[in-house]
Amino acid sequence: MSDKILCLIPVGADGKLDRLSLECLGAASELKSATGASLAVGCIGKAPEVAIGACGAEQYLCVEGEAFQTPRYATDVSAAEKLVAQVGPTLVLAPSSSRALRFLSGLAVRTNGAVDTHITGLQLEDGAVVASRWFYRQRIETRISRKEANPWILSIESGVYASIEVGTEATFECIEAPEVNTRTKTVAEEATSGGDQTIRPDADLLLVAGAGWTKKQGDGSVKSDTASDLILDFVTKRKASLGSSKSMVDLSSEGQDVLPFLTHLHQIGQTGSTPRHSKGLATCCHGEEPHAVGWRFIKDRRAINLDGNCGWAHGKADVLYVADAFEVMGKVNALLS
Repeated sequence: MSDKILCLIPVGADGKLDRLSLECLGAASELKSATGASLAVGCIGKAPEVAIGACGAEQYLCVEGEAFQTPRYATDVSAAEKLVAQVGPTLVLAPSSSRALRFLSGLAVRTNGAVDTHITGLQLEDGAVVASRWFYRQRIETRISRKEANPWILSIESGVYASIEVGTEATFECIEAPEVNTRTKTVAEEATSGGDQTIRPDADLLLVAGAGWTKKQGDGSVKSDTASDLILDFVTKRKASLGSSKSMVDLSSEGQDVLPFLTHLHQIGQTGSTPRHSKGLATCCHGEEPHAVGWRFIKDRRAINLDGNCGWAHGKADVLYVADAFEVMGKVNALLS
């Protein structure tokens, strides 16, 4: 059993905490309750402007300074090392964000510890913490225990733990910032989207477009343009994220009609990403296995399919609407308007 836990949270210049960080605090709070260990929260950059006292930590520490508010390996790993030295934890939790994952391996080397990333579960067995994570596109679950690691550093995957309730104040103690070479500088920040934004990792709803959108419909015609309008209209109005099966994004190489806004970045499942939105709606899905694998962590899964006997829908969807996706989405968009 871990007798001291440190939750590492990088904080940007705006002082806000993203969903990943709040979920990581939730994981730390749950583990504290299960193990009876003491909990410390260590923030890098500045004390957050979000009241996070509900996590129940005994210590709230931060390494402040303008240099530490910018994502940079040298400053982040040095600040994290300082926090580990101050707390002396046996277990370190951090969010699986791009910023944290950049320096956690270096932190393990500097502190003579061990690191495991993308953790999807923490349990207590025989007095020891056991971590779970998935491999081979969520087909193999592994359970990891490192009794000799001190500290054991874990990054918590998104969508697994509930965020802590914000609103309870916490008093942070600022510790002396280490001296770090800051040769790497951020020149400017640029948005990743140049047009319609259809990939939203923090959206509460994921719409998955199946290959049926570009096939011949009941009247014998292909309605790719109508399909594009319906899908983009819904994603824009609902502020949803958009996903697709591999067969859908590969259609361009087969000389078939395509949805022009779909790329391989939208691909989910065994050959794409694993989304973790709270709700999912699959449209024109024809039993594609990638949906079944890629939706493992979505809690409310619904599908629209003309085939009432669709094996995927019966096996993996919580609710199946036996209907024409073109008609359903048209009415839904009208209601959203």
